[in-house]
Amino acid sequence: MNTERLKIFLARNGIFMALIALIAVFSVLRPNFFSLANGQSILLQAAELGLIAIPLAFLIMSGTIDLSVGSVASAAAVAGGMVMSGTGSTTTGILAGIALGALAGALNGFLVSYLGLNSFVVTLGGLSVWGGFALFLSGGKTIPRAELPEAFRAIGTLKVGPVPIQIVLLILVVAAGWYVLNRTQFGKNVKAIGGNERAARLMGVNVKGTRFLLFVTSGGFAAAAGLLLSAKVQSANPNIGSGLELEALTVVLLGGVAFQGGIGRISGVVAGLLFFRVLRAGLVFMQASPFLQTILVGLTLIVAVALDSSIQKVIRSSWAKLGKDATEEAEDDNRSGPAERERAGTS
Repeated sequence: MNTERLKIFLARNGIFMALIALIAVFSVLRPNFFSLANGQSILLQAAELGLIAIPLAFLIMSGTIDLSVGSVASAAAVAGGMVMSGTGSTTTGILAGIALGALAGALNGFLVSYLGLNSFVVTLGGLSVWGGFALFLSGGKTIPRAELPEAFRAIGTLKVGPVPIQIVLLILVVAAGWYVLNRTQFGKNVKAIGGNERAARLMGVNVKGTRFLLFVTSGGFAAAAGLLLSAKVQSANPNIGSGLELEALTVVLLGGVAFQGGIGRISGVVAGLLFFRVLRAGLVFMQASPFLQTILVGLTLIVAVALDSSIQKVIRSSWAKLGKDATEEAEDDNRSGPAERERAGTS
C-alpha cells in the first residue's frame, strides 16, 4: 500500500521536484543565477504566458483544447494598438482588444460546444485565421511606439510598490483560478465534464454552456496577454503572440493536467510555468543559441506529452491496486466529484 501511495505522490509532485533540481543545477553552473533580481525577471517573463496557461488548463481539464491563443494574442494586440493609435484612448484600445479576444473565443466555443466540431481542428484553423487577421489589419507592419498613447506604454513599466504590474496580475489570476477550480461548483463541473461527459450531463451539468464560457475566457485572457506584451515591448507587432500556444500547452501538460481531461491542479500548472521559464532563463545564462532554445521548447512539449501518458498510467494502476482507497485518492486530487468518483471506483 505504501509503495502505491508513494508512486501516486511522485507522479503528482514530480514537476515540483524537477523545478527545485533545475534551479539547483543552474545555480551551481552560474552562481549569480539564484538571486532576487533574476527571480523577479523570471516571474516577469512568465506573466503573459501564465495568463494564457491558466484558462487553457481549465479547457483541457474539460476535455477540449484551444490552439489559437497565440494568434488571438497577436490579433488583439494589433487591433488594440490600431484603435489607440486612431483615437488616442488607452481604455478604448484595451477594451477593443479584449473584446476581439472574447469574440474569437466565442466563435471557437460555438463551433465546438454547439455544433459539435472537434476542438483541435477548429482551434488549429483559428491559429491560422487570427494570425492572418493580425497581419491583414497591420499590413504586416509593427505599430511603433510613437503611435501608442503614453498611458498605454506606461503599463509596461508600471509597478505596485516594488512589484511589476504583470507579476501582480499573474498572482491574481493564479489565485482566482485556484479558487474557482477548488472552491466552486463551476470548477467541479469542469473536471466532471472532462472526466465523464455523459455522467456530468446526467447530473444536470450544462456541458455546452460551461465549455462555451471556457472558450470565451481563454480568448479574453489571450487578448489581455497580447496587450500586456505590447505594453512591455512598447509596440504592437502582428507576430507578438507567435508560439505562445505551444508554450502554454507545454506548461499545462508539464503541470500534470491530463490531456484527456478530468485531472489537474493549478499549483501544478504554476510549477510547470516556473519550470519552463527557469529553463529558458538558465539557457540564456549559459549563453545557449536561440535556435537551440527553440529546439528545446519542442522537445519539452514532447517530453510533457510522454510524461502525461506515463503519469496517468501509474496513477490508474496504483488506484486499482489500492482498491477502495482509490476513491479517497480521487477526492484528494479534487477530481470533480460524483462522476470521477464513480469512474475511480469502477476502474
